[in-house]
Amino acid sequence: MESAPGQQRGGAAGYGRGGPGGSSPRDGTDGRPVIVGGYIMLFLLGVGQSLVGCFQYSRALGSVPVAALAFDVLILVTCVLGAWGMRSPLGGLVPAVGWFVTAYVLAMGTSGGSVVITNTGAGKWFLFGGSVCAGAGVLVAFAWSSAARRPGR
Repeated sequence: MESAPGQQRGGAAGYGRGGPGGSSPRDGTDGRPVIVGGYIMLFLLGVGQSLVGCFQYSRALGSVPVAALAFDVLILVTCVLGAWGMRSPLGGLVPAVGWFVTAYVLAMGTSGGSVVITNTGAGKWFLFGGSVCAGAGVLVAFAWSSAARRPGR
């Protein structure tokens, strides 16, 4: 293995090769647990947003379901910023999946007939608006990723 110009071979630990033992976050050996942890946290963030939203979506100002609309925008922003922060479209997909799974499980009725998300205007705005916003966030993440990978940039 040749050394890059200006680097010495066999230098002190931590110099010239990225860290002790020659490992570096750039070659994928040091950073994997952090990256996996980041994706797990994004998934849990989507689950948490959906869980809180499922119980708070009905708050309104007059007849406008403000909380449902705010939770819709929140999952959109989470997906876009998750992809941007992780520098991968998967960072936008993971919170959307957490949101979808939680919202749709809580929207299903139980054998006793009770539901968490009711068939009201606010419930529809939360469930369907959130689905559209999560999907839009994922599409933005994939579009951003493909635009960043275009040759000539």
